[in-house]
Amino acid sequence: MSRFPERHIIIVGGGASGVLLAYQLLQHPESDIRVTLIEKRSEVGRGLAYHTGNADHLLNVRAANMSALPDDPDHFWRWLSTHEHGLQLCPDPFCFVPRRLYGDYIASLIAPHLAAEDGAQRLTIIQGECVAVSEGRDGVTVSLANGTRQLGDIAVLATGHDAAIPRSAWHADPWINPSVPGFSRDSAVLILGAGLTMADYVLSLLREGHRGPILAISRRGLVARGHRRIAPCRISEDEVPFGAPGSVLLRWFRQRIAAHIAEGGDWRAVIDAVRPFSHRLWQDLPPASKRSFLEHARAWWDVHRHRMAPEVEERIARAIAHGQLRIAAAKLVKIDGGTQGARAHYRRRGRSEIETLEVGAVIDCTGIVKDPRATANPAVRSLFDQGLARCDALRIGIEVTADCAIVGADGAPSQRLFAIGPLTRAAFWEIIAIPDIRSQCADLADRLLQARPIVVPPIDAPALAAAADHQVAM
Repeated sequence: MSRFPERHIIIVGGGASGVLLAYQLLQHPESDIRVTLIEKRSEVGRGLAYHTGNADHLLNVRAANMSALPDDPDHFWRWLSTHEHGLQLCPDPFCFVPRRLYGDYIASLIAPHLAAEDGAQRLTIIQGECVAVSEGRDGVTVSLANGTRQLGDIAVLATGHDAAIPRSAWHADPWINPSVPGFSRDSAVLILGAGLTMADYVLSLLREGHRGPILAISRRGLVARGHRRIAPCRISEDEVPFGAPGSVLLRWFRQRIAAHIAEGGDWRAVIDAVRPFSHRLWQDLPPASKRSFLEHARAWWDVHRHRMAPEVEERIARAIAHGQLRIAAAKLVKIDGGTQGARAHYRRRGRSEIETLEVGAVIDCTGIVKDPRATANPAVRSLFDQGLARCDALRIGIEVTADCAIVGADGAPSQRLFAIGPLTRAAFWEIIAIPDIRSQCADLADRLLQARPIVVPPIDAPALAAAADHQVAM
């Protein structure tokens, strides 16, 4: 029997991934599951992505594709249509709404479950930081920073993006609104990375009246493309060369784009058409091709796949045209103290000379931590320390099975520990956007709802003692 009257599932992380899973688990009132959601922020449903209060920070997916429910594609649009300012902000399904508003939507999903049902409350939200997760014979133990513990049958890590830690006193956190930046509005700012996080930070600087020059550098100097009002073209599953080497897949992909453009179409339609197959494409890709993709093609894929809202694209283009924002393919060499703040030394791609720039701050917008073992998340570190988790072969995430079970250091998948969302990118790669995460959460919820309580055979004490005596005798 389970050690609890009902099965208790603890979800570590109350951002979008954690809330979507909790919602799916609680949709079946006849089930024996109760859920505890642990989130260190004061609000659930936001995480890094949706906690921003800046109205200029928009979703990079149109409203029509942002339903939290895979079987109800218009759910978000209907919610938005009934919101007080929803239609003012978003007059049609193609629009891109402020991310803060989308956080309100995610949080609203579980609000009805916070009330007790027939005298029993099936959802509990705990504000606190999880510092350790452990697995025993009878269940899991989740330890919090305040010294308390939660005991359950299953633990699911939904900790989201693991943001890079500022590397020096001159590095500023890109996730903090620069309304009080700590540097002059006239000083130069160096941004590491030229992706969507860079765009958000530039918009924040401009909103706060920053006047100084902004230099964004990345390995290739590529900037995300913008969305257009186009629909995906049609690609059937039997057309996709699953399992082919990366070079063959790339050739096929380029040919499809060229053919579609020749017919008057847009390359975006082809990229969006392969989205339903992205998980299988990644999983079937040979290991050598995965490495090659990460090294040589990832940056190109990202700027075409993860696109800006048209409004954001326009503002970034305007900042570049006015000369305030520059994008360069370059690498940071070192940072040392300067007269106004810091002195950044960088080398442009293809050049040998090192250039120097006096800056008020360096903003690291390079994104997620590259090596999972370098994580600052104590819950994930605790799994590594206990041998309950291991890095995947490419060292881009923790290893999980196709059904999200965490794989231990011994190679065995856990029956009690699971992970969802960006933590599972090693297995699924495209698992950072809501359209992917919502399906993953629905699938895992189905598995947990259908699973029977884990039965651990009782220890046969006489047999164990006899075995020990036999070992001693040998």
